[in-house]
Amino acid sequence: MDAIIKSFPPLQQDAPPRPERPSQAEVEAAVHTLLRWTGDNPDREGLLDTPKRVAKAYREMFGGYDQDPVEELGRTFEEVAGYDDLVLIKDIPFHSHCEHHMVPIIGRAHVGYLPDGRVVGLSKIARVVDIFAHRLQTQEAMTAQVAGTIQDVLQPRGVAVMIEAEHMCMAMRGIRKPGSTTLTSTFTGAFRDTPEEQVRFMMMVREGNRR
Repeated sequence: MDAIIKSFPPLQQDAPPRPERPSQAEVEAAVHTLLRWTGDNPDREGLLDTPKRVAKAYREMFGGYDQDPVEELGRTFEEVAGYDDLVLIKDIPFHSHCEHHMVPIIGRAHVGYLPDGRVVGLSKIARVVDIFAHRLQTQEAMTAQVAGTIQDVLQPRGVAVMIEAEHMCMAMRGIRKPGSTTLTSTFTGAFRDTPEEQVRFMMMVREGNRR
């Protein structure tokens, strides 16, 4: 079952200031409480180090809050031999976490842009996807954030982003429909204004996946 959502977001908006992070001890105490809430015994051998492990894992899984996607796109190249056509990075794997239930979102991102005199290193696009993925997310917001950041920083003639993902909040709980995927897409500039460019982007994304 595929759900298709198309969003046309504004570019990046200022986020409210983040509260001060709790201490390591406070985090471990919170995990200890959750373990008790599940009905298990947090003092049994297998769970003794779980609070510390969870705190360490969360620091890694949500490391995107400590990284700036704008900085990743800061270095560009103008020696492109006149190339001004579509640059497409396909099948960028990512894992994120749903901001509603804090369970995994697992998927792939496809990002394309039409350069306007300069390009960025291909790995930088993948890093932008990773930075936003390593935050609490909705898929719609993540799609908009990736597109908006690339558009703001690179100022290309257009950006196209498509994300395909499975949400564990649908697979593991609630309606329990494993295998269902959600597709979101956002277009800016020439991709938004020219349907033919949208179609070309979609065809190039799908072409390799049919082989």
